[in-house]
Amino acid sequence: MRVCAVLKVSVKEEDGNEVSVTVRLYGPNTDYVINRERELQAIKYLSAAGFGAKLLGVFQNGMVQSFINARTLIPQDMREPKLAAEIAKQLHKFHQVNIPGSKEPQLWNDIFRFYENASILHFDDIEKRKKYETILFKEVYNEVVEIKELTDLLNAPVVFAHNDLLSGNLMLNDDEEKLYIIDFEYGSYSYRGYDIGNHFNEYGGYDCDYSLYPSKDEQYHFFRHYLQPDKPHEVSDKDLEAIFIEANTYMLVSHLFWALWALIQARMSPIDFDYLGYFFLRYNEFKRQKEQACSLARSYLSGRESW
Repeated sequence: MRVCAVLKVSVKEEDGNEVSVTVRLYGPNTDYVINRERELQAIKYLSAAGFGAKLLGVFQNGMVQSFINARTLIPQDMREPKLAAEIAKQLHKFHQVNIPGSKEPQLWNDIFRFYENASILHFDDIEKRKKYETILFKEVYNEVVEIKELTDLLNAPVVFAHNDLLSGNLMLNDDEEKLYIIDFEYGSYSYRGYDIGNHFNEYGGYDCDYSLYPSKDEQYHFFRHYLQPDKPHEVSDKDLEAIFIEANTYMLVSHLFWALWALIQARMSPIDFDYLGYFFLRYNEFKRQKEQACSLARSYLSGRESW
């Protein structure tokens, strides 16, 4: 669903040695949902900080990067305790990287831009048009505004976030036990809780089985290694509760983001995938989770005000 073409290519260096590189080809119309200028700006600094593959060259519809000798994770890997701890540690480091330029969070700018574009689409395909016309965009807009107002009250730290930390963007060299975070297409300054909540949603895998969303114990294991990588068992209960509420409120925002993203893809992407169906899947999951997550957040905020 969120793919570009990736090719492994062997090239000869001037000294005659053969090396492998990765050629990434952007899909058609991806500029509607991805800010390529922002991506290229970030890659230089993330690469220098040890994240992802090294950027070797850029061309009109893609880039050339160094080859990473590692396997791509599968969704089940992410909940394995040792790997979950390592992902948390690496994400902590990722969030420390300083990308020059504006530090203004882009999450809501992106969501409102997606909404504006998604709400004025036209489909030539009759079945797609019928599905699209059942969407109550005023309701969607009101949901976006309501959850924005709630998350704003959490004062979540702003970090340079990956924003798409699914299993396919994590690689592991099993022999060296080295984890790689890759692919920064959706990277931007955003909220810490969004990056973590979005990652937890990805435990559902490509089948979007949200019953696999991590338990509170699994989340606390992740949070401890994220907040204090060197001393995970010294994280306070207060800090654990705060980041738990933060991540599980922004988890809702993740569903809205990808739901609106899917509508644009339904119109623009040449990939044979039911993007309209994906919109309803994510939006309905948002509505299913909303009451409990928002209730927890409001209860937490009410208690915090009384301290």
